[in-house]
Amino acid sequence: MSKKITDENGNTYVQKKPFYKRVWFIVLVVLSIVIGAVSTMGGGKDDSATKVSNSKTSSSTKSSSSSSSSKPKVSAEFTAALKSAETYASTMHMSKAAIYDQLTADAGNKFPEDAAQYAIDNVKADWNKNALETAKTYQNDMNMSTEAIRDQLTSEHGNKFTSEEADYAVQHLNE
Repeated sequence: MSKKITDENGNTYVQKKPFYKRVWFIVLVVLSIVIGAVSTMGGGKDDSATKVSNSKTSSSTKSSSSSSSSKPKVSAEFTAALKSAETYASTMHMSKAAIYDQLTADAGNKFPEDAAQYAIDNVKADWNKNALETAKTYQNDMNMSTEAIRDQLTSEHGNKFTSEEADYAVQHLNE
């Protein structure tokens, strides 16, 4: 809400709220905090599965030293990017492109592009299922039409799913 101010000459000016008091800024800050909290606490159950997988891998690679040298070590930053990507895919049902953007965004995780690309290349997700879950949310919570859902799923400013993933979601929406 803006405030009208009249000076001594009778000129009327509109004084706007500072940006930090506007609704969009507050929503952005809250969303950033929630995403940060989700990305830092994601991985509790996944860690144990990863450790089991890693222990099996390390025991099998002990027998042949050539295979252990062919598998490069991954930096902590790449591992963190992958864990964040897994969280976004499994809890928020995001698309590959949306996850990549979130990982590299200045208002997001701020990972370097190579770490984000590593995460996208290695995250295990069913992208059709993610598109379907997102479509169900649009249908149930926002009462959107099928075409509006398809447009939102594939939009550059929306979810950034592929056309094939959006088609799958729309075809399976009422099952």
